[in-house]
Amino acid sequence: MSDDSMLELFRQEAETQVAILTQGLLILETNPQSEEVLEALMRAAHSIKGAARIVSLEKLIQLAHRMEDCFVAAQNQIITLGSDEIDVLLQGVDLLQAIAQIAEIDLIAWLNERVGQFEACCAAIAALLPTDFDTLHPSSLVNVDQSLETGKGLRQENVTFEAITIPSDRVVRVTAENLNRIMGLAGESLVEANWLQPFADSFTLLKSRQSELARLLETIHTAIANTPIGSENQQIVDTARRKAQECREILTDRLSELELYARRTTNLSDRLYREVIASHMRPFVDGVQGFPRMVRDLSRQLDKQVKIQIVGQSTLVDRDILKKLEAPLTHMIRNAIDHGIESPAEREASGKSMEGTVRLEAFHRGGMLAITVADDGRGIDPERIRQKVIDRNLASPETAAQLSEAEIIEFLFLSGFSTTEQVTEISGRGVGLDIAKSMVQEVGGTIRAISQFKNGTSFNFQLPLTLSVVRTLIVKISDEPYAFPLARVDRIVKLEKSDIYIVEGRQYFTKDGQNIGLIAAHHILDLPETLPDSDALCVVVISDQANAYGLLVDQFLGERDLVVRPLDPRLGKVRDISASALMDDGSPVLIVDVSDLVRSIDNALSSGQLSPVDINKAKKAKGSDRKRILVVDDSITVREMTRKLLQNRGYDVDVAVNGMDAWTAIRSNPYDLVVSDIDMPRMNGIELVKQIKDHPKLHTLPVIIVSYRDREDDRIQGMEAGANYYLTKSSFHDDTLVNAIVDLIGR
Repeated sequence: MSDDSMLELFRQEAETQVAILTQGLLILETNPQSEEVLEALMRAAHSIKGAARIVSLEKLIQLAHRMEDCFVAAQNQIITLGSDEIDVLLQGVDLLQAIAQIAEIDLIAWLNERVGQFEACCAAIAALLPTDFDTLHPSSLVNVDQSLETGKGLRQENVTFEAITIPSDRVVRVTAENLNRIMGLAGESLVEANWLQPFADSFTLLKSRQSELARLLETIHTAIANTPIGSENQQIVDTARRKAQECREILTDRLSELELYARRTTNLSDRLYREVIASHMRPFVDGVQGFPRMVRDLSRQLDKQVKIQIVGQSTLVDRDILKKLEAPLTHMIRNAIDHGIESPAEREASGKSMEGTVRLEAFHRGGMLAITVADDGRGIDPERIRQKVIDRNLASPETAAQLSEAEIIEFLFLSGFSTTEQVTEISGRGVGLDIAKSMVQEVGGTIRAISQFKNGTSFNFQLPLTLSVVRTLIVKISDEPYAFPLARVDRIVKLEKSDIYIVEGRQYFTKDGQNIGLIAAHHILDLPETLPDSDALCVVVISDQANAYGLLVDQFLGERDLVVRPLDPRLGKVRDISASALMDDGSPVLIVDVSDLVRSIDNALSSGQLSPVDINKAKKAKGSDRKRILVVDDSITVREMTRKLLQNRGYDVDVAVNGMDAWTAIRSNPYDLVVSDIDMPRMNGIELVKQIKDHPKLHTLPVIIVSYRDREDDRIQGMEAGANYYLTKSSFHDDTLVNAIVDLIGR
């Protein structure tokens, strides 16, 4: 193995053991006589010393050896490790922590530049020991090997956070780029597997058609049974019947095999996808290991007594979210200790425990990651914030007086807004909560603050479980699909033209007492203008801290879970777009960057580049008296034939490829009539009719079933489901279908 590889192994070993040293010392500060903790600390220092000896890092050997001496002396009750002694030992841990974070190619150079620091630290740790310790204990690890063999580990004693567990699984290093590519391939595999089922469904349809052909042959055979046709013609008929039977048997066998293969492939792709998603997750503890040490040092610096409770350390978090959380959580915990937690004397005077508590909790709830940072300190005085808002001219006194307590607290998230008059190196510049708000918006989450004056404050994050998969609203803009992360969509609405009014040249509509500006999405995205599909306007409402905007889109296409695929880095930052994904049918879709889009809207409005939406274009182009029909069939030939037939009769026609696609379209768009096949994948025609007739708002929508099934039982089943007409596909050859449509909705 190369020297570089050995150094990397040492760095990984040091990272693991430093976590044990840090947490063990913090526990030891409240439990100085804990034998289990002292043993775990001694074992960690011993492991670092052994690893350093393998890679010949002499200064690290000396440092780890001196720390080991202290822990052995404490085990033998020669010394007591109090807070001051732990401060000195933590300085050594800091040096080891720095080593664990340095790339192997820089480690030797870094050590050579800091020889003095290591010597000073070793001397400070040695000073904790009796002057004759080395003489009286020439082998300071007399019982180390025996204790290591006992298998005893670190055990908590009255501590307020969970013990760190070191994973025993083998670890393989994978770059973020490789993992993202694997994620993309797994998503593609899942999409490709979904193509098999429609293919199998088409075989089912072919089998049905073949059965119909066989029945026709039987009918012909019966019709000519008593008619002399000659032996040669009889032989032809018999051969046709036999070949039809062979085809049916072959098709049945292959269809069964294909359906089995489709199920197995879909299951395998789904399992692969879930495993890759799991590899993207890390336990919450990986991102918060440094917080107990930070709380301990900061509370000593401020002469306060503060403990931290960390709950949910094993909660799985997307590794990218975990990395982004470090800065905002650090700011919030420091603010809680500096501003929230009172001094011991103040807490005692108010009837509280002299020791304050900061609670950090992570858990999964409702398909989201919930994180809470709470303290039991003095809380937030809403009247003080209200006065600050007035003093900074953020609102008039009259407006500020009408704001609720929740609305007042929201001002804390503004950049530069702080409740303290004194700026220190710890806090006071008003940037911590602004950083948290920006991070939350970046990943598509929310953050809320709740406070009880004199009784504490809590900040509650709602974040997506993973950035690799996002729940989205798919819309059509300029005849192309776009995805909006659902967490950033305030609401979707359908407006009538009469709902829109103009103030000072800008268009607005009102929803729940809120005035919302109307903007055409194609204007912002620099796309060609298209005519709306109907008089009803489809609007997606998005917002930032100050403004809400309604984006006019062509059509709502429904919700989808999308596997996020980063854009090619050669493109740089694409304005208003965050990533891409693949739809279920394999077609690409762009995911909108809502924060960037809001900024683009603000810039366009301030520069006067946006023109009002011409809401009358659809009416002028299509007229208000044309009936709209949805044709549902999995056969492209039947769909196109029906569409052309009805368009030639003056109807506006949309098409859907299966029942599920149709059900999404029906809930998103107004139709006067639905014409549907029965045999379709995902949702058949009978199920679609039942969905329509059971819906409280759609049950009056007329439905015509047009199917190759011509048995009386099939007709009864369709009519019982709620269909207004049940026709066979022979109706395409005469006016039966058109007459039925005219009967239901007119010309």
